[in-house]
Amino acid sequence: MKVGQQCVGCGQCAAYCPYEAITVFVRAIMDEKCIGCGTCIKYCPVCAISGDE
Repeated sequence: MKVGQQCVGCGQCAAYCPYEAITVFVRAIMDEKCIGCGTCIKYCPVCAISGDE
């Protein structure tokens, strides 16, 4: 998964990640637990996450 510059750091993606693979500081950061399921894409209010790596 790739997080774009438009990420506002709201944390919605992290809240809904079933693998707890997202940490939010200024922007969302995916860690090695990410399996690319795409749940975070669905919950991002600014469409900042894509399936591209």
